[in-house]
Amino acid sequence: MTLPRPSRPGRRAAVAGALAGLGLAACSGGGPGGSGASSAPPERTGAEPADAPTPSVEPAGRVADVGYAPEGLVRDPATGLLALGVRRPDRLLVLDPRTLAVRRSVPVPGSVRHLGLATGGGTVLVPNEGDDTLLEVDVRTGATRSTAVGHVPHDAAGAADGDLLVADEFSGSLSVVREGRVVHTFDDLAQPGGVVAVGRFAVVVDVRDWTLTSYDLDTLRRVARVPAGDGPTHAVLAAPGRVAVADTRGGRLLVFDVDPLRQVAALDLGDSPYGLAADPDAATVWVTRTAANEVVGVDVGGDTPRVLDRYPTVRQPNTVAVAPGSRVLWVASRTDGVLQRIAR
Repeated sequence: MTLPRPSRPGRRAAVAGALAGLGLAACSGGGPGGSGASSAPPERTGAEPADAPTPSVEPAGRVADVGYAPEGLVRDPATGLLALGVRRPDRLLVLDPRTLAVRRSVPVPGSVRHLGLATGGGTVLVPNEGDDTLLEVDVRTGATRSTAVGHVPHDAAGAADGDLLVADEFSGSLSVVREGRVVHTFDDLAQPGGVVAVGRFAVVVDVRDWTLTSYDLDTLRRVARVPAGDGPTHAVLAAPGRVAVADTRGGRLLVFDVDPLRQVAALDLGDSPYGLAADPDAATVWVTRTAANEVVGVDVGGDTPRVLDRYPTVRQPNTVAVAPGSRVLWVASRTDGVLQRIAR
């Protein structure tokens, strides 16, 4: 889920250590013998992408240098342009999808981790973990709007009615943003990671509780919560009314129907699946296997998911984007500072 950033090494380790310490203190408070310690279940923690090895084969397609630690990648459906976060300095790059040339560079006030899109495109959503804000960036002009949200916003998505959904990782909440202000907060999550808008529903991966939760955005109530593997991280709209979840620690791609919320399928992939992108009309999900430097295309439209294609990628493929209806996808390498374009 949250990969430690170069500027803040060990932040997650410190948090996890503090939480583990609290759990140990609670278990051992019964006096000599510590009889409660052995009965306490192990604490659940958020999964991380694997540390990728040096690629053993050449990556498919073409590769271009883009900047330091590129992560967070989306294709804007309104313009066809790509948006990608880089660091040193922190920027959002707007790129030509064919040549990978930079069209625009927008300074941002913190390191980019994940990106989302407003409904209909044209606006890229940048959760800024460093200062607890959501930044909306106009792809065409570079104009921005910043909204204060919860603590360490990790992911964002645009809802059908124009509202924006922000998963606030370390405040255990989901913020609903409208026209530059938070209009509602769901606060019953442990550690939200990926968020997806599906019609009137918001669907959130809880990386510490290992669950998937749906909320009705009309009634502003929680609808359902179901188990989601052994260490899920992110989710994507995979087909109408259906989402796919990367069970990163469990090595699987999980498929859920949203209404009602229930798991309908799973596919063993291994090698730490993490980055997700989808062509919902084709019911195809692209998932990166970070331990194998590979991206895999999966058909999730039927009862049983099946692998369609596999391509070797650049090293540490944490992020992938796809052009729905086309045969082109892009993969960013967080370690090597490059962007890969694959024309299938």
